[in-house]
Amino acid sequence: MEPALMVVGLNYRTAPVAVRERFWISENRRCEVLGQLSRAEGIEEVIVMATCNRTEFWMWATDVTLAANSVMRLLGTEYGLKLCEWKHFYRLLDEAALQQIFRVASRLDSMVVGEPQVVSQVKEAWQQAQKVGATGRFLDAVLQKALVVSERVRSETALGNAAVSIPAAAVELAHQIFGLLENKKVLLLGAGQMSELSARELLKHGASSVCVTNRTIEHATELAAKLGGVAIPFEERWQHMAEADIIISSTSCPHTILSREEAERMVRERKGGENRNEDRPLVIVDIAMPRDIDAGVRDVKGIFLYDLDDLENVTDKNAGEREAAAADAQKIVLAEAQGFLRKLLAERAVPTIVAVRLRLDEICRQELDSFRRENGPFSKDQDEMLNAVMSRMTQRIAGSLARELKELPEKVQQEQMTTALQRLFHLQSAEPAIAGTRPA
Repeated sequence: MEPALMVVGLNYRTAPVAVRERFWISENRRCEVLGQLSRAEGIEEVIVMATCNRTEFWMWATDVTLAANSVMRLLGTEYGLKLCEWKHFYRLLDEAALQQIFRVASRLDSMVVGEPQVVSQVKEAWQQAQKVGATGRFLDAVLQKALVVSERVRSETALGNAAVSIPAAAVELAHQIFGLLENKKVLLLGAGQMSELSARELLKHGASSVCVTNRTIEHATELAAKLGGVAIPFEERWQHMAEADIIISSTSCPHTILSREEAERMVRERKGGENRNEDRPLVIVDIAMPRDIDAGVRDVKGIFLYDLDDLENVTDKNAGEREAAAADAQKIVLAEAQGFLRKLLAERAVPTIVAVRLRLDEICRQELDSFRRENGPFSKDQDEMLNAVMSRMTQRIAGSLARELKELPEKVQQEQMTTALQRLFHLQSAEPAIAGTRPA
């Protein structure tokens, strides 16, 4: 079996947020998972791409069945994957896998097409895999090309100009409830990048103040200073939640931080405050993975809770423009994937080419030894001339076969010719792992 580029994963198209959050791999677990999978059966190289939209494993697999089983085994052991839940996952090979990686890097496979944060997420995933030694020459080449394709999409299409980020979609939801956002109080639960981007969007659209809370107060203080807001200790968040108009929640907490019962109590406190006769809606946008807010909060009167699935459904003014730009970008991705796949398959053919060359050398040595015994002895110069002639013949034959094998555009054709060469030259099956061996 030949090595193959492989993607196994699930995303916002195949699984709702309730399923995605179960199999989301937190940042502090990814190094451990990378180490486990890089040592697992069937996997030579691996990158873990985990965002709010997806959990994907990008692999150079020496055996695709074993590789898929290794991923399933890890998810079953560590994340409780049941056989019936495998339907949410997809398994892509070679060109389909390459297109998927290129689409992700080019921001075409995001919940909000053109989302600007994706490129940095791809780079971080690649760097993390390199740091622990989980990638080699195949995935490194694929990711390098993916970023080149991403840059081409950015420069040659209008996708970036038409992009709407998740924070911008969150602002649109707030507009739907409040209309104008002037004088609205914002509370950030979490001090990460998404919190900052969301706050900047809200301030740009008229919000009056921002409070930031985080389990690490130093991080909250740093972000509050950037936004001209106020940092508050995490333990004091309840009072500020009761006073806020808009809450953006994006923590890295592994469990929910607001239950339905707590939300109901908070609503009662809001009604008992300064504006006790005023019905004050509260918009909570939960962009955390896994979710910060219990789904039951959605049923509490007076609270409008939105999660990542709701953000997907936000319609914006640039939808038509994005669709046109995405179509242009898709053409680039398809052309680049087809061209690059030929190079990848040519690299995969290296073990067979090497084996053919070694076999030809062996045949030539045997024939040359027989010729010497029958017609020798020869002088040193004559021996060197005979060796040179045989070497040129070997190079010509091996070089011609290599070109034919590398230039075949389809995987099936390559496999057929590889099988034919192995039978013609009585080769042992070329060891697939040679093609995916990482440099020392």
